Amino acid sequence: MPGIKWLERITNTVADRGRELLGLRDDEAKNSLSDLCRRLIAGRGEASNIALAREILRLFENTDKDGKDEFFATLAAQFGPDPQGISEASAAFDRDKPATLARLIEAVEPPRQELFRRLNMAPHGTASLVAMRSELLDRLRANPELSSVDADLKHLLASWFNRGFLRLQRIDWHSPAALLEKIMQYESVHSIDGWRDLRRRLADDRRCFGFFHPALPDEPLIFVEVALTGEVTAEIGSLIDPEAQLTDPYAADTAMFYSINNALRGLRGISFGNFLLKQVLSDLGDELPQLKRFVTLSPMPRFAERLNMLLAGDIEDWPRERLDPLLEDFEPALAEHSNQASPSAAVFELLQNFDQHAAALAGPLARLALLYISAMKRSPGVCCDPVAAFHLANGAVLERINVGADKSVKGMTQSYGVMVNYLYDPEQVVANHEAFVQEGRIAMSRALKREHEKHIVGKR
Repeated sequence: MPGIKWLERITNTVADRGRELLGLRDDEAKNSLSDLCRRLIAGRGEASNIALAREILRLFENTDKDGKDEFFATLAAQFGPDPQGISEASAAFDRDKPATLARLIEAVEPPRQELFRRLNMAPHGTASLVAMRSELLDRLRANPELSSVDADLKHLLASWFNRGFLRLQRIDWHSPAALLEKIMQYESVHSIDGWRDLRRRLADDRRCFGFFHPALPDEPLIFVEVALTGEVTAEIGSLIDPEAQLTDPYAADTAMFYSINNALRGLRGISFGNFLLKQVLSDLGDELPQLKRFVTLSPMPRFAERLNMLLAGDIEDWPRERLDPLLEDFEPALAEHSNQASPSAAVFELLQNFDQHAAALAGPLARLALLYISAMKRSPGVCCDPVAAFHLANGAVLERINVGADKSVKGMTQSYGVMVNYLYDPEQVVANHEAFVQEGRIAMSRALKREHEKHIVGKR
């Protein structure tokens, strides 16, 4: 991106000149971050504002945890909207006088939003603000009063990182080494064990695509990994095996999406995944028109946690006595392996020694996973599982539940090895999306729909 580097040099030159004009070399020790922020909001000169913005971001980056805590607290307490100004503008509002609406909008907007806009003028300002939000997110649980600061920063970042600014790029073995290192670093679903492992994941029968933003040209915001196969794969090992035999991508009829990673924590809550999948589906269809199926092999990151709570009787909507009818057809096999009369109690016991009882647990786990996805809610209308919520809201079909699909330590810890295939049918995604978001109705394969109606709906 030579144009961007040229612009950065110009901006840095302007900032240096502005810093001299402001006397910041002498002043910086005397000024707190909050004082500099007030100067930035009030400032009118372009060079001086760029210099102030760069100085604020530099001081923030170099201050310690207590200093950052104080800075965020000040943003929450002193850079919010003026209640009296809002009240006066609201009282003066007249729907027939557009100027009164403009004054009300101006009164409602917190000064910190203008502060963030001006900080974004600094060289690498966007990257610095994304990093700042990452630090802010670390503090939200203990300091809920900072949520207003996060809302303002997230609002602006969502605007700056909207789909119109994003560029889809294929990442392959010939991509810059610095980018490949970031792919290894940011891969959080199925870790990449070194360069050899990465090279296999970027081979001819694999694809990797990422979204990039002009302000962060060398940073993938989100990326997806795809395997081109001749079947719908039910276990992850063959897709990420560095020794897997290379196949002809032009003979494949199935695209298996097996890993989607949001790379920058500071952009959490700003959705890119739905745009990425739709764009990649389109591009793969253009490049490889013989592809007939677009399917994921997806993790269930909260399944083990919620299942343990469910079987322990810690979920109010699903007491254990409601589970036994769901599992009654597994009762004879479970009884052979445990001393429990209750099927749910037997599953709970056998899970403590999963390796010894994997075969007996396969059927119950598949049904309980179906219950977890289709009937257990994090809030009204929202699936417990965030991955399921993402794909179903995107219009995917719940195609198949695969027990024993991920036998890694991470897979067993988070889901007892269970993974899910979600099918994207380009002809049905819009209808499926509308049914899910409007009615909470989940599109399922015929086999899972029969299972759901007989054992989940029929036993309520």
